[in-house]
Amino acid sequence: MDSTSGTPDATSPPGRRLVPVSALRLPHPAPGAFRGSVSTEISAYLEKLIAVGELRPGDRLPSERELAARLGVSRASLREAMHELEAKHLVERRPGRGTTVLTAPEQVQTLYSRLSDADHHLRDVAELRATIEPRLAELAAERATAANLLELENVLRHPIAEVEPEESLRLDLEFHVLIATAAQNPLMSAINTLACSWTSSTRVLSHSSRYAREVSYLGHRAILKAVAAGDPAEARDAMARHLADVAELTRDGYEKRGTAEEDR
Repeated sequence: MDSTSGTPDATSPPGRRLVPVSALRLPHPAPGAFRGSVSTEISAYLEKLIAVGELRPGDRLPSERELAARLGVSRASLREAMHELEAKHLVERRPGRGTTVLTAPEQVQTLYSRLSDADHHLRDVAELRATIEPRLAELAAERATAANLLELENVLRHPIAEVEPEESLRLDLEFHVLIATAAQNPLMSAINTLACSWTSSTRVLSHSSRYAREVSYLGHRAILKAVAAGDPAEARDAMARHLADVAELTRDGYEKRGTAEEDR
């Protein structure tokens, strides 16, 4: 089939398909989410498509020129990524025949099936936060020590204008961990720490703009004010409002990232 219509072409072997170049898009990670080389990112993206079955054994990838243009990367970076995939025996490259997808090794399929499952459970994790964290804030208002309050205040001491996205995310995680610590319940604190680790990739999206960082900061301020005042009900409600704001900011971040990808 050709790269636009999806219909078989005369050069495609029986039982194989030429993958439309329009079906392949390299996602743009949120700020701070990716620190490797471009070729590594391309390789990881294509490896995941192979492992989860979106690229099937026998599929023939578009030409190097088409694929590089579609992904918005240089041909040199793409070529380096393909060398890596070839070294992992995930693709086969032959002059005049292009690049063909091979069967992903079992360990690669297992790894990415787990990652895919984790993606599908992000909603469940968000619900977990909404269930646990308001209660932690409530307990913190009842049990926080002077040392707990000082640590929380120190996290919020920097004006939002001086905080970069990566630092804002770090402080966000620290604030929520400290609230859990102030609740003086080690079991709930441990669960909260797990929830924080599970949601770190989506939390990035709620810190990508100055507006989002300001909303997050003001939410933290409201929570701390209630905790410091020893007002459990207001602390619980402030945390619930903050998590609702974060959920909305995260959805907006996904939508903006998706629009940016489509415009490429």
